[in-house]
Amino acid sequence: MGRFTIKDMPIEGLKLIERQQLVDSRGFLSRLFCSDELAAAGWFKPIVQINHTLTQLQGTVRGMHYQTQPYAEMKLVTCLRGAVWDVAVDLRDGSPTFLQWHAEELSAANHRALLIPEGFAHGFQTLSNDCELLYLHSAAYVTGAEGGLSPRDPALSINWPLAIVELSPRDVRHPMLRKEFTGIKL
Repeated sequence: MGRFTIKDMPIEGLKLIERQQLVDSRGFLSRLFCSDELAAAGWFKPIVQINHTLTQLQGTVRGMHYQTQPYAEMKLVTCLRGAVWDVAVDLRDGSPTFLQWHAEELSAANHRALLIPEGFAHGFQTLSNDCELLYLHSAAYVTGAEGGLSPRDPALSINWPLAIVELSPRDVRHPMLRKEFTGIKL
């Protein structure tokens, strides 16, 4: 029996992963990754980087980050502590859902993860203090391939659930979309 339930989201390729827990008197076991099971969600690449973040203040936004080819990456994002509102924006050139976004609440309590395909920008807002996230990446971080969008860009109209209380200096500098931006070629 599988340890995951995989749900399609409104944007093609974006998947919600719900993890089954095996619970007993000692606590629980939850599988974070299984290449065989996640192949059904479109994950066929190796994991080449794992990042762990702590965001201390409720209302903080991190994002919206992406990488371009040949370093475009898939991400599997899991919340280990607290709760976040996790957002993915379709930046794929020619996609029928280009510049559309979708968000899911990920928390330590709901055991969900978001599988974000290549060609998407990603960010999140903390819904509680002291949120820890674990990211599995299919490509290593490359400074020259990095891109970002302003989380406050009116062209995206992301409805953050809380007032944004903190952004990093790097995220503040992310540009607004320009009319010339046609997306990420994959």
